[in-house]
Amino acid sequence: MAVSVYAPASIGNVSVGFDILGAALKPIDGQVLGDVVEAYDSKEEFSLEIKGYFASKLPQDPKKNIVYDAFLGFKEYMDQKHLPVKPVSMVLHKNLPIGSGLGSSAASIVAAVEALNAFHDYPMNKHEALELMGKLEGKISGSIHYDNVAPCYLGGIQLMVGACNIISESVPSFKDWYWVSCYPGIQVSTAAARAILPLEYKRSDTITFGRQIAVFIQASHTGNATLAASVLRDVLAEPYRVKLIPGYVNVGEKAKELGALATGISGSGPSIFIVMKDLAKAQEMKAWLEQNFIQNEDGFCNICKIDTDGTVAKEI
Repeated sequence: MAVSVYAPASIGNVSVGFDILGAALKPIDGQVLGDVVEAYDSKEEFSLEIKGYFASKLPQDPKKNIVYDAFLGFKEYMDQKHLPVKPVSMVLHKNLPIGSGLGSSAASIVAAVEALNAFHDYPMNKHEALELMGKLEGKISGSIHYDNVAPCYLGGIQLMVGACNIISESVPSFKDWYWVSCYPGIQVSTAAARAILPLEYKRSDTITFGRQIAVFIQASHTGNATLAASVLRDVLAEPYRVKLIPGYVNVGEKAKELGALATGISGSGPSIFIVMKDLAKAQEMKAWLEQNFIQNEDGFCNICKIDTDGTVAKEI
C-alpha cells in the first residue's frame, strides 16, 4: 500500500484574528502551494527521504525532521490504543519555504500525520488527528496553536474555538475575493516575530481587536463582504512586525492605489497578502510585487482563492 497527501499553505491570524483565525490558500492557476508527504510499505520501522525545492533548508538527519516527530506521536497514539504500527518509508516533498509565514511547518505536520493515518486505514478521527497536529506545531513554535494546522487540514477559513471540546469551526469565505499572496524570499522566525510584540496592550487596542474579530465573523456568516473587509486589519501584531518586512509600507500604498479591500501580514511574516475583487487588478498587484517586493530567487507570488478542500489524501 502507498498513499500521497497534499497539505496546502495557509495564512495565520488573517490580520483580524491573532492566533485564532486561519485560512487555507489555493492558487487559481493550479500551481502547487503546499507540502506533499508519501507513505510506502517498508522493511524497516521508519525511514524518511526529503525532496523538493526547499529540501536543502531542512536538517538532513531524518530524526531531526518534524515528520519523524509526527511518526513518534502517531506511534504513541497507536500504542495507547493497542494497535500495531506498520513499518513505513516516508517521502517529504518540501515545497514551502521555512519561516515564510505560509504555514510551512504546519503543512509538513498535517501531511505527515494524515499520511500515517491513511496508511493505517484511519484509526484516528479528525479531532484526534488535529490534536496531534497542534501538539507537533507547538514543538516548533513554542506553544500549541491551531491557526495554521486547522485550515491546512480542514480547509477554508477556520476560527479557533478551544471550548466544549471543539478545536475550530468553519467560517464562510467570500468566493469572489482574490488573495494575492507573496513571499519575498527572506525568513522571519516565529520566535523573533513574537518577541517583538509588547507584553501588554492598551485597553483601546484590545477592545478594537475584540470588536473587529466579532464583526468579521458576523459579516462572514451574513455575507456582508463590505463590512467584513472594513475590519480586516491587525491592531495587535502588524504595527510592531512591519519593521521586520522591508518594503511592506510600500506594498500597502500600492494596494490602496489598486483598490485592494485589505492588506495584511501572513502569519508572522515575511509573506504578505492583499485581498482584491478585480482579477485584472490582482494580476497587476502580483506583477508589481514580483518587481518591487520579492528580494531574491526564493521569492514567489500567487493569486489564490480560499482552499475549501484542505488536506487531500490519495492512494498511489
